[in-house]
Amino acid sequence: MAKSLAEAAAEIAAAQSSHATMSGDDMQDFLRKTFEALKQIKDAEEKGEVLAEVKEEEGKDELAKLRANPVKSIRRNYIVNLEDGKKYKQLTAPTLAKFGLTQKEYRKKWGIPARQALTAGILSAKRRKSAKERGLGDRLKKAREKRGRKKA
Repeated sequence: MAKSLAEAAAEIAAAQSSHATMSGDDMQDFLRKTFEALKQIKDAEEKGEVLAEVKEEEGKDELAKLRANPVKSIRRNYIVNLEDGKKYKQLTAPTLAKFGLTQKEYRKKWGIPARQALTAGILSAKRRKSAKERGLGDRLKKAREKRGRKKA
């Protein structure tokens, strides 16, 4: 037997309240918003509307927000390409070349700091850990000291 919208909304609200502290008013607002969202989805399904259109509109809104604050496009698990809205682990030169941009031009266009890596946070962390384990920082320091002595 299928659940009613009210039952589904109540379950969602109960799950949310188990993870976040909510006052009575917050719970009531959350329950009302959840019920309305479920009702809209049900109505769309009954009318045969494609939910992909809804998702596409939401994606455009999110992309507009990210374009307003480009540094937020760099997330833990992915980076959003502000040109096409797709998610990547890393924005490479060939990917940006499709839009006629280099990495330097992309950073300048969107106001991303030059030293900011165009990679997902998790990928940067993985590389940082690997570099530390291999002692690359110490090797670089020694190489710079050695080069400095030769120039003097």
